[in-house]
Amino acid sequence: MPGLFQRLSSFSGDHLLRRVVRNSTYLFASNVISAVLTIATAGLLGVKGFGALGIITNFVSNVNRLLSFRMGDVVVKYMGESLAQARPDSQERAAAVVKAAGLVEGLTSLAAFGILALLTPLGATYIAKDASLAPLFLLFGVSILANVTTETATGVLQVTGHFRSQALINLAQSMLVAGLIILAALRGGGLVEVLWAYLAGKVVLGLGPILVALYWLPQSLGKNWWRAPFSLLPPWKEFLWFGVNTNLSGTINVFARDSEVQWVGYFFGLEVVGYYKTALALINLVVMPINPFISTTYPEITKAFAARQFQRLRDLLRRVTIIAAGWTGVVAVGILLFGQQLLFSNWTFFGRSFHLYRPEYLPAYPILLVLMVGFGAANILFWNRPLLLAQGLASYALKVSFVGMVLKIVLVFLLLPRAGYLAEAWILSGYFILTVGWMVWRGLDGLRRAEAARV
Repeated sequence: MPGLFQRLSSFSGDHLLRRVVRNSTYLFASNVISAVLTIATAGLLGVKGFGALGIITNFVSNVNRLLSFRMGDVVVKYMGESLAQARPDSQERAAAVVKAAGLVEGLTSLAAFGILALLTPLGATYIAKDASLAPLFLLFGVSILANVTTETATGVLQVTGHFRSQALINLAQSMLVAGLIILAALRGGGLVEVLWAYLAGKVVLGLGPILVALYWLPQSLGKNWWRAPFSLLPPWKEFLWFGVNTNLSGTINVFARDSEVQWVGYFFGLEVVGYYKTALALINLVVMPINPFISTTYPEITKAFAARQFQRLRDLLRRVTIIAAGWTGVVAVGILLFGQQLLFSNWTFFGRSFHLYRPEYLPAYPILLVLMVGFGAANILFWNRPLLLAQGLASYALKVSFVGMVLKIVLVFLLLPRAGYLAEAWILSGYFILTVGWMVWRGLDGLRRAEAARV
């Protein structure tokens, strides 16, 4: 017992861990509301309607990701490094990074909307299998314009520690969407009304961080931060290559990890898409508290590595892994014991019976169990990619993801037509296990080398 109390005391005394946990907690509440909203939407639209919603929203998001240079990662790395070095011109260097990132992201966002307009007829016809849905693709595409420099702004808020502001924005958009969906349900609305609700949330989620970042930037980088010359940027080759690497990494994720709805829609149709959307919504219970850890831990990993505080970094990685493993294990057991009941059981309150999902969603359960394997591994070791980025190994992370993507796509076309839709869940879980394990090994090896070089 004394050993246990000593270990718990070491957790509570770790100021870096406490800051990460506190910041993650700020971002957690809105995720809970979002999960409940997804369940409510599934009940409102039915399997096929829920599948159509998933294809539209995922298609638009993936087109945007294809042109995204993940400027949040760029800002966290280079702005965070500049401020951590405490040089006389640190603020100006950080400001130059923010300016360059915002400019690049703004131009690529405009290009993404144009490409969406070109691809929409193909997406509606061959993935949604309904050309009449094309206007809804373009409607939701307005969210790309609302997120014109949101990644840059989010990176700024992460580096400057304004996670509470992010949480309030997320909470506001979740409450707005919840109110609009409730209104749609009361009025007997369908897919169009739900899509408008989701779009309203995306607009708030896009413009909110931009406005908040513009408010805080003068206080963090000085009133004239926007005048910082681009000559203060890191070497252009390094800076641009990091951005290109993060873009290619995001593109790979689109095909390998974030396009399950599109793959399933192409091979099996809207009904099976509805099952997958349901399973992914429930798996969100596993990743929901951990997702904020990714955005809050990455800046701390970057700062600790830049400051050569290796033991502090190891302690952080070990402790957040224990926290993530504990949560993942609890939720996994809950899904094993109660997952089927969640999908089709009737619940009685005050003499009235209702169900969270309709019985038609029950085929989502085996998909959910398979996805638990891969998402569980990625959840526990969520810091795999941030550790590589902190070491300047964005290109290595890209290589790992690329190899995983190629293997996954080959297996998709070889197996799905014959093996059925459950095979897609196994392929995705395998992708997670391979790439996450590989990145963890390389990241820890790089950390060992950096420690040895310091000695």
